[in-house]
Amino acid sequence: MERGKEAFSELFGKDYGYPDAVKSIDDIRASEFKRLEGLTYLDHAGATLYSEAQMEAVVKDLTTNVYGNPHSQSDSSMATTGIICAARQKVLDYFNASPENYKCIFTSGATAALKLIGECFPWSSESFYMYTMENHNSVLGIREYALDHGATAVAVDVENITNLQNGTHNSGFVFSEHTVQRRPESLSLKHGQNGELSGSTCNLFAFPSECNFSGQKFSLDLVNYVKEGTGEPFKSSPDLCGRWMVLIDAAKGSATEPPDLARFHADFVVCSFYKIFGYPTGLGALIIHSEAARILTKTYFSGGTVSASIADVDFIKRRENIEQVLEDGTLSFLAIASIHHGFMIINRLTSTAIFRHTTSLAAYTRDVMMGLKHANGVDVCNIYGKYLSDKGPTIAFNLRRADGSWVGYREVEKLASLSGIQLRTGCFCNPGACAKYLDLSHFDLITNLEAGHVCWDDNDILHGKPTGAVRISFGYMSTYEDAEIFLRFLDKAFVSKSDSSADIVALRMESDPLSDLGSKQLVHGIQLKSITVYPVKSCAGFTVHKWPLSNIGLKYDREWLLKGPTGEIITQKKAPEMCNIQTFIDLEKGVLILESPRCKERLQVSILKDSQCDGVLEMNIFNQRHVLFFPKYKVQAYNNEVNRWFAEAIAWPCTFVRCSSSEYRSCNNTRGRGKTCRDTWGKLNFVNEAQLLLVSEESVCDLNSRLNSTDILVGNAQSAQTVPINAMRFRPNLVISGAEPYAEDTWRNLYIGKSHFSSLGGCSRCQMINIDQQSGQLLRSKEPLATLASYRRVQGKILFGILLRYEAKDCDGEQNSGAETWLQAGQEVYASNEQTMEDTS
Repeated sequence: MERGKEAFSELFGKDYGYPDAVKSIDDIRASEFKRLEGLTYLDHAGATLYSEAQMEAVVKDLTTNVYGNPHSQSDSSMATTGIICAARQKVLDYFNASPENYKCIFTSGATAALKLIGECFPWSSESFYMYTMENHNSVLGIREYALDHGATAVAVDVENITNLQNGTHNSGFVFSEHTVQRRPESLSLKHGQNGELSGSTCNLFAFPSECNFSGQKFSLDLVNYVKEGTGEPFKSSPDLCGRWMVLIDAAKGSATEPPDLARFHADFVVCSFYKIFGYPTGLGALIIHSEAARILTKTYFSGGTVSASIADVDFIKRRENIEQVLEDGTLSFLAIASIHHGFMIINRLTSTAIFRHTTSLAAYTRDVMMGLKHANGVDVCNIYGKYLSDKGPTIAFNLRRADGSWVGYREVEKLASLSGIQLRTGCFCNPGACAKYLDLSHFDLITNLEAGHVCWDDNDILHGKPTGAVRISFGYMSTYEDAEIFLRFLDKAFVSKSDSSADIVALRMESDPLSDLGSKQLVHGIQLKSITVYPVKSCAGFTVHKWPLSNIGLKYDREWLLKGPTGEIITQKKAPEMCNIQTFIDLEKGVLILESPRCKERLQVSILKDSQCDGVLEMNIFNQRHVLFFPKYKVQAYNNEVNRWFAEAIAWPCTFVRCSSSEYRSCNNTRGRGKTCRDTWGKLNFVNEAQLLLVSEESVCDLNSRLNSTDILVGNAQSAQTVPINAMRFRPNLVISGAEPYAEDTWRNLYIGKSHFSSLGGCSRCQMINIDQQSGQLLRSKEPLATLASYRRVQGKILFGILLRYEAKDCDGEQNSGAETWLQAGQEVYASNEQTMEDTS
């Protein structure tokens, strides 16, 4: 890395690292961001990080001074008023805006500022709302106000003519319009008290100073070009006449290059402070030109916005000051006091130096990414907007495999997290830029929605196209080492090397795990080592020597679960304390026994006709994000005494329910190559994908040998596993021994005693296996999931163990009689690759 940094310094040394500041970038990271040790944070476009020195100053300020509600005349209130006035000036200074021409309105964020503009703008049936395709949803949302008032809305692509004429200077732009939008029925425009309409039509043009998807930086010459209205399309279209006002969404761009309002006289600029210096969240600003403020029409009034009002008659007298008119209620004055310390950090470095620093990192990273190739010459990275002439410190991309197929962005995000890298995936609330760069047509977008794809889900590849992208972004405290760690991650996890270096297990996994190849004879010498039942989903299970089977697999397995107050299923991911709830079923007494270290008394629940049952209701398992059709269950609810016991056990409000019956069950994911889905036919309780999970001791042993190797990269450091992983970490129902490592990947059928099971393929693992089942803590080392990801990854899924369905037929193919069938530890296990009639039906 040192040699690489020397080469980087030769190219970017003048821009990187704040050479003219009191502290170098290495000193800043070492003294003010100690919490980033072992973590690579690359989501500064989403939220940058606050400095520890900044927070120390905030704490000292708030613990030293007394700030009261500013709507009063006391000393503490006046102190707050002074702080707010000073903060307004700091915001204006940051955007180089004269207080004679601009006012600073505090809001709860950039989104609230944009909403305020939409609500108060004097729309009419002759108005136009024009906006670039590369705009955040919060800007698109203004369209609703415009259309509801009869205005016309249109999205445009904008290109600077300078980019089209071999670099010759020209201040013009080319506008390409998309579909013109109007609504046949609209609301009548109501003029508010503070609006001073001149009688001419008011139009609004909105664009981001920097696209939060691609990092494209828009020329601020657009401001004057639109406002003057002398260029295309404004001068040639009589429909676009009237007064044009300009809105700049600077939420992303202001973090590294705030618009200079002394040069570019925009009417409205919005920002959020957590994007600039991390803290506080929930606070933004609308910087508004004084002339633009005069035309806004405000309907609602609240505390602080009126000079007087009468409760029982229609009378109000609004305040004259525009800040007081537009700022409803009591401001978040402690947050406003805190931005002073954030600006001190930024001003010490200067926004110009921050821009040079962050763009140098992005330029270097982008160049290396463009050079990454698979062994067969196929490009690894498809970078969006890579040929744009003016780019910020943001890179959006997708990855391709050696065969040219796409790597899902969720796969990239999961593996990055396991490597201690934090980044962002999806469309980043920018649907226009996402569709534009990913070449998604209106038909594609509607088809994806009909296929079940919504924001933040796991449907990252649909109909052969990505539905979103991966985004990394740099902030003022980012370092060369951050960039290098990310690039090494890409090379290690996604660049295919020569075939000779491939792992034999990886080769097996990268082919179809359930292929028809191999021996079709029964595999002998395998034994059932243990049987574990998990009565309550995500709680501890209990191991038995023998146990009865039923049409749901192991009898009573995951027949109960805990439901949250909004209907969500509670698991160890949300409440790790669940692993400390011990369970046991006494078949003779007919009771489920539960114990928790947080509860003085043990709880007993009847598994027969239950006197504790408090009725039957329907329940949708709606939080399984990859299920297209959600199963519906009839469940038994329990009385308050039972629910209180569980609420105390996990310190979380919850409801205890039991599966009574399921109406239907859909596929969770497909096996590919025309194979069938996961368990479609088997009756299931509250399991994720199949009735049973089987794990092999030999596969666990192989995993442990890999964990003990010294070449596991976790985050920014090498890590060696010293404590062996137990098979029970994977929460299996069945543990076997005597097979070759990962032999279970190719099995189609298993026979244990006289019981027949069908394999439904590998079990996709998640962070649950990184939870220590003894302490309930999520392990910082990310193991064993990180190591499994290095060699057990198949099309985005990390597989370990196999899923089984009980076929309820004996080994002679006869339907079991009414007598109960039992599994018993020590029974011989026979495995086969051969398809049965059930597999082909």
